[in-house]
Amino acid sequence: MNAHKPKPLTLSLSVNGQTYDLQVPARKLLSDVLREDLGLTGTHVGCEHGVCGACTVLIDGRPARACLTFAAQMEGHDITTIEAVGRPDALSVLQQALHEEHGLQCGFCTPGIVMTFEHYLRENSAPTADEVRDVLSGNLCRCTGYQNIVAAVLKAAARMRGEAA
Repeated sequence: MNAHKPKPLTLSLSVNGQTYDLQVPARKLLSDVLREDLGLTGTHVGCEHGVCGACTVLIDGRPARACLTFAAQMEGHDITTIEAVGRPDALSVLQQALHEEHGLQCGFCTPGIVMTFEHYLRENSAPTADEVRDVLSGNLCRCTGYQNIVAAVLKAAARMRGEAA
């Protein structure tokens, strides 16, 4: 019996402001396309069930789990990964605050946390610590204990509002 091998799909994806034309299997996950096909390894894959948040990217400006999203669903959407946030010589306000407040340790969860809060701080410029903890509950971290992440997000929010932090 001959197994039918499905033809790959031809997609045009917009990632970090650049267009990529790809051929991928219909069921290939966005996280795998980003990492394997585009070499954007900042999107981490942890639980592969959408629970840990390590694979969080922005789709049309909103956080989404790349491990739960088929790449084929992304044609016509704008995808932003951690690679588009800051640079090693010029961190984003949030990345700088995470650095200063020691809000990261091993760094595995950090890209997902940054992507989550880059969006959140645009929507809510003056969060409370409880609100930050609530949003942070969608991102698992095994190293930090979260306190320093909360402090960093609050510091970044204050700086983004133009306040000294």
